[in-house]
Amino acid sequence: MSGHSKWKNIMHKKEKTDAQRAKVFTKIGKEIAVAVRDGGPDPVSNGKLRDLIAKAKSSNVPNDNIERIIKKASSSDADNYEEVTYEGYGPAGIAVIVEAMTDNRNRTGGDVRHFFDKYGGNLGQPGCVAYLFSEQGTIIILREGIDEDKLMEDALEAGASDFESDEEFFEISTEPSDVYAVREALEKKGYAIESSEVEKVPSVYVKLENEDDIKNMNNLLEHLEDSDDISNIYHNWENEE
Repeated sequence: MSGHSKWKNIMHKKEKTDAQRAKVFTKIGKEIAVAVRDGGPDPVSNGKLRDLIAKAKSSNVPNDNIERIIKKASSSDADNYEEVTYEGYGPAGIAVIVEAMTDNRNRTGGDVRHFFDKYGGNLGQPGCVAYLFSEQGTIIILREGIDEDKLMEDALEAGASDFESDEEFFEISTEPSDVYAVREALEKKGYAIESSEVEKVPSVYVKLENEDDIKNMNNLLEHLEDSDDISNIYHNWENEE
């Protein structure tokens, strides 16, 4: 846990999701399309697709949109997306991992490199920062109206590995492969899930003291988030804003 800053990051992420819903739909749609291409359109036999459908629903993507994406991805005119991961350093050496879903690797790679160069960072070789992160399932539930002890008991019984609380949120951690099973178990008990996903969690967080570095890091993240090609961004900046 990174304490106060982590909850601020979660709130910031939610605000961005709410403000850019169309972009969120587009990005999740690409992920679903790739999952269908690689594993077929049946979520019962395609675990990756099943997880992404749950992720889409947690981001309020309408069922009709999800069904339309799956149908198109199963057809002969499906878009040809590929998954690409970039690693690099933001201002003052902040570790950054960028996951993209693109139909034009050269365009996306050029954009990512431009953003890093423009805002005081630089792209590195594959593996240069990945060792600083580990994968973890994360489920967020709003605190309001929830009995903390009962939720903790239910979460651990469902297979969660850890439980943390803040004045506004509960964070439930799981093994990466268990996140959506735990989510489903909690939903069946009546809990409203704010978000659930597999994410890369840094082993150490870094504070930025210099105002220019803080400004550049914010700009870097905002420009990466605005790109339709980029699906996920992970970093070890301990942002206290």
